[in-house]
Amino acid sequence: MRLSTAVTAGQVAALVGGEVIGVPERTLAGVAPLDAAGPGDLAFAAGPGSVARLAETRAGAILVPSALATHVPPDATAIVVPAPVDAVQRVIAEFGADRAEWGIHPSATIGSGTRWTGRIRVGPAATIGRDVRLGAGCQIGAGSVIEDGARLGAGCRVEAQVTIHRDVVLGDRVVVRTGARIGGPGFGYVLQDGRHVRVPQLAGCRIEDDVEIGANTAVDRGATRDTVVGAGSKIDNLVQVAHNVRIGSHCIVMAQVGIAGSSVVEDEVMLAGQAGLADHLTVGKGSRVAAQVGVIGNVAPGATVSGYPARDHRSVLRQTAALARLTPLVDTLERIAQHDE
Repeated sequence: MRLSTAVTAGQVAALVGGEVIGVPERTLAGVAPLDAAGPGDLAFAAGPGSVARLAETRAGAILVPSALATHVPPDATAIVVPAPVDAVQRVIAEFGADRAEWGIHPSATIGSGTRWTGRIRVGPAATIGRDVRLGAGCQIGAGSVIEDGARLGAGCRVEAQVTIHRDVVLGDRVVVRTGARIGGPGFGYVLQDGRHVRVPQLAGCRIEDDVEIGANTAVDRGATRDTVVGAGSKIDNLVQVAHNVRIGSHCIVMAQVGIAGSSVVEDEVMLAGQAGLADHLTVGKGSRVAAQVGVIGNVAPGATVSGYPARDHRSVLRQTAALARLTPLVDTLERIAQHDE
């Protein structure tokens, strides 16, 4: 990606608190991966797996941890930092070409009683309801809707075509990607006189600090208690989080996961793609749920489960291996049965 203005390696180092090894005056106009970067680009290397690509890169400057500084090519400038990924994110936020132009677009609509602190950005055709509160540095993308009474903390970024429903609370630095729906009514019905009657969804939806919610993901509001996503958790695209669900802190929820109502996902859990969780269960702290798993009961803290129904991953591997060994025996039995006939 291109930068909004050319910067020097020295300016980058000053921004991220890095040490320059090489030419601090080297001019940089963009940020690119190691294998695609040219002499005018800044790249980064985060771990030992980057050593081979460092040897071949043409990048002008590279953000590296101290352990990789000696692997930077002699014609590139090294910028030594403790955490290159954090550093490159800071560079993009400061110098990226798509950084926000602060202010409210003339086509945006702001409801009565809405207040904000510091500078904000409200994009074209965005709609903000009544009595909304926006923290300093909030960015609301084109066509997004922030309904009445919502509360957004400092530094939140709501991308285009997002809906934040009434009274939803977002903490600081929450990112909501394009098309997501936060705090809509949960899916709850009771059968009365032969017809399905909707259960009122009376509780709220609370997204804590530093959460990211992916494109076209839906997080429903609670029926009887708030739906909560804990601090630092990251949710991928196309995820369904049902009413009353509680997701702990620093969880990873990958694409197309579905979490049914009133389930609890404790801290530091990883849910891999297309996993499905039944309602009213608990996934214990630090556990791992493999891709396409069907979880119909509680998962112990620290466990790794796979298969359907979800069970210990090692057990699933043993069963799969046993079935593979049994296949030739089945073939033999079929030949014997055909011979006897």
